[in-house]
Amino acid sequence: MKFDLFERLRDRAVAAILPVALACVCAGAPQAVAAMTKTYGASHHAPAHAAASSRSHSRAASSGGASKSRGAKGRAVAGRSAGRAGAGRNVVVVVRGRRGRRAVPARYVEHFSSPSFAQNVDNITLGDVTAGEDPLVRASLIQALGNMNGTALAIDPKNGRILAMVNQKVALGPGAEPCSTIKLTVALAALSEGIITKDTPVNLGHGYHLNLTYALARSVNPYFEELGRELGFERVKHYANEFGLGELAGYNVAGEQLGRYPDHALPESKGGVGRMCSFGESVEMTPMQLGAIVASIANGGSLFYLQHPTTPEEVAQFTPRLKRTLNIQKHIPEILPGMAGAVEASYGTARSLRANFHEFPVFGKTGTCSDNGTRFGWFAGYGDGPNGRIVTVFFLTGGRPTFGPKAAELTGLFYRALADKSYFQQTAIPNVASQMPATDPAAATTSVPGMSPTPAAIPASSIIPATEPTGTPRMAPLPGTSPAPCAVNATVC
Repeated sequence: MKFDLFERLRDRAVAAILPVALACVCAGAPQAVAAMTKTYGASHHAPAHAAASSRSHSRAASSGGASKSRGAKGRAVAGRSAGRAGAGRNVVVVVRGRRGRRAVPARYVEHFSSPSFAQNVDNITLGDVTAGEDPLVRASLIQALGNMNGTALAIDPKNGRILAMVNQKVALGPGAEPCSTIKLTVALAALSEGIITKDTPVNLGHGYHLNLTYALARSVNPYFEELGRELGFERVKHYANEFGLGELAGYNVAGEQLGRYPDHALPESKGGVGRMCSFGESVEMTPMQLGAIVASIANGGSLFYLQHPTTPEEVAQFTPRLKRTLNIQKHIPEILPGMAGAVEASYGTARSLRANFHEFPVFGKTGTCSDNGTRFGWFAGYGDGPNGRIVTVFFLTGGRPTFGPKAAELTGLFYRALADKSYFQQTAIPNVASQMPATDPAAATTSVPGMSPTPAAIPASSIIPATEPTGTPRMAPLPGTSPAPCAVNATVC
């Protein structure tokens, strides 16, 4: 008997049923049959031939172990799991008790070894160079980040100036897997190549078609895996490099380290290019690089070198430096509705931002994934404030309390703190140079595009599975099925 487990929409977390086990039970086999695991989630939306990756996942602690039934005489034997799961596993085990053998679903969760909270809050800012930063912006970032392990930075997208950077040792470090924030570059690549428009329905199988706006807002992995396969690795890498991945984002920023973009596609056995495009498997991105990308979206296509003034004199003499102009200006209006939907829509992965702030539009993208017992939570976006746009990046590391929507929530706290300090009553972002940018010698000398437009209203859409947690993560039900629980780690629901 063959069961349809919706192979291409695994984020539904439908309980796996093992035909072999049931057959053995019915036949009265003398031993309980080893259970097999089927993983459903944000990181497993590739076709059936793409196996789970060893990265961003850890083995279930009880894999291959035994679990006890509720009855005193009952016992169960759970077989060795197949593959890896970051957030948990849905397993069918065979239980033998007074009433004979029966199949019982069991669920295992990932264990995290990294703390989400700092024991000493002062250590978060220890060593930061702050003399050239905007004091109001810095105070608000510190207030928002609180005692969570990670970093937060704010950037003026008009010129690439870093207004403030909290926990600089992390912000300037080697980076981490970008998780679902990589979808911004994949979306722009697919738009640039003419593979999709904002409204193109992409076939995800089983009668599901999805457009870009909903896929970005809801962070649907099958959609971006499909785009990645259509683009192919070479084009995906070309656009990633154009957007600054694989190179330093800053200009003479002391201590900045380089992220990594691989020269070869992820093996098909680990998900291939589709998995690279759904949440950045095998990519290491720095908060600085992500901030530069979002700043180029906020300003209409200018990829600036980020600069971090360290003295008031450097602020007074600040000169923007343009790395290159990206040919994305006409595509920005097509991704903004999805970035707005992440914050504004009821199904948006960043809607937690609105728990603290409502005064003006915010556009952004969350990201959640894990690696070797550490979870990463990203949110990058920009607020369209009354006195200018501010790009923010919050990058969190830790355990179960750390995930993308938490980073979005902290971003809302940041804007709330700025508002409480009357920051937005100023006529313009203070201490911002007005000179035309100095262009890098290797870049084309083109004019700086104007600001990107405000997105259109977010269209309503049918319920499609999410791949990132939103507040307390839950799964949206498939038509005709009951909703299944989702583990806190969104990447493997």
